[in-house]
Amino acid sequence: MIINRRYAAALTAVALVLAPQTGFAQAAKKAPALELSQTVAPEAVGFDSQRLARLDAYMAKVVADGRVPGMTTLLARHGKVVSFKTYGAKSYGGAPMTPDTIFRIYSMTKPVTGVAMMILFEEGKWRLDDPVTRYVPEFKNLRVMKGVDGNGKPILEDIKRPPTMREIMSHTAGFGYGLQDEHPVDKLYREKGVLSAPSTQAMIERTAEIPLVFQPGTDWRYSSSVDIQGYIVEKLTGMTLGQFMDQRIFKPLRMNDTAFYVPAAKAGRLAPVYYYNRDSKKVEEAKVLFGGEMPTYLTPPAWESGGGGLVSTTMDYARFAQMVANKGELDGVRILSPASVEMMGTNVIPKDVLVSSNGTTGSRFNEAVGFGLDFMVVNDPRAAGTLEGKGSMSWGGAAGTWFWVDPTNDVIFVGMIQRLGGTGGDDLGSAARTLTYQALTHPEK
Repeated sequence: MIINRRYAAALTAVALVLAPQTGFAQAAKKAPALELSQTVAPEAVGFDSQRLARLDAYMAKVVADGRVPGMTTLLARHGKVVSFKTYGAKSYGGAPMTPDTIFRIYSMTKPVTGVAMMILFEEGKWRLDDPVTRYVPEFKNLRVMKGVDGNGKPILEDIKRPPTMREIMSHTAGFGYGLQDEHPVDKLYREKGVLSAPSTQAMIERTAEIPLVFQPGTDWRYSSSVDIQGYIVEKLTGMTLGQFMDQRIFKPLRMNDTAFYVPAAKAGRLAPVYYYNRDSKKVEEAKVLFGGEMPTYLTPPAWESGGGGLVSTTMDYARFAQMVANKGELDGVRILSPASVEMMGTNVIPKDVLVSSNGTTGSRFNEAVGFGLDFMVVNDPRAAGTLEGKGSMSWGGAAGTWFWVDPTNDVIFVGMIQRLGGTGGDDLGSAARTLTYQALTHPEK
């Protein structure tokens, strides 16, 4: 089976970062712009320069130690750039990292797809508690896997009700992903090539042939449900996902380098992806992924993955993050209403599911950390062991990219690297949070 970029996107389960619920009360009163020319001194927006230098030193050491060839980080508060740094090179021994370097953001695509869904929600095209079968009738015969018998054959039971739209936007619908070896449903995802299907329609049809991991709404499991959302966007609009995002999100926000592939004129700006080769014990460029050729992202994909297919730049994604921090608006362009953004940042995982693992070794969902609509949300940051503000929203990508939006402190942060499976040290997203907020000594500013 040829494994294409959808499986690369799916790898994000190894790269999640502790993050993000409501708490927009202290966001800036006037939605600010976000431009490179609006760089301000850290003290002007409450940061201590000497303390903030610890963040710079930490990230510089990650590059100096060879964990990644280079990276970029962007920190902004009140819509003003406090720090936009580049470190190292795009590739080992290659050209220097630049502010306009293009990165595979993998599952940082998911919040963008969520915003596309909410645009259609605001237009009355769907409701949160609608059954998914209203939009994807192929799922009307879904069943649930209870286990396997002595011969390894699946034991199935009838589904009690179809998953809802709320559940596919919060990974509580029961779908698999193909990431985890131990579960029979994930094995079926790989065997049937769900994420390597030749079209969005084929992806849906293959998904419909596979049972759910659990009854809808009874657990949380990282899944292909955001790819299903991408299909729904296409079905409701008659456009490809990329066309809709470009028209309704990228062009309005001036995210000029964000798309599902890199055109030839920009190919030199795309950073390569690395991984740790356990055989050679070296960090090497990734040429193969799950037994298939590593996708180049230099040609249009067979279908556009809402779960992880986008490429972007640090500033492009910062503009998206600032729009979220501004409750749906940037530079006078409104993408969503404030209420819709608040809904995306409100935990929707039922209490009896909150202790379930989020699929990584980094964090678990509990009373302190939950999940909204395509964003992870922080309900109680101090109990969660983080210094960020209540209501912070975030997610991460398979190649180590990360971001968060903190509406309480009106802070956004975007970090970009390109290494699969971790960097051989502490999680950079968690470290960035600690080093950012220890420097925010005057949050009242």
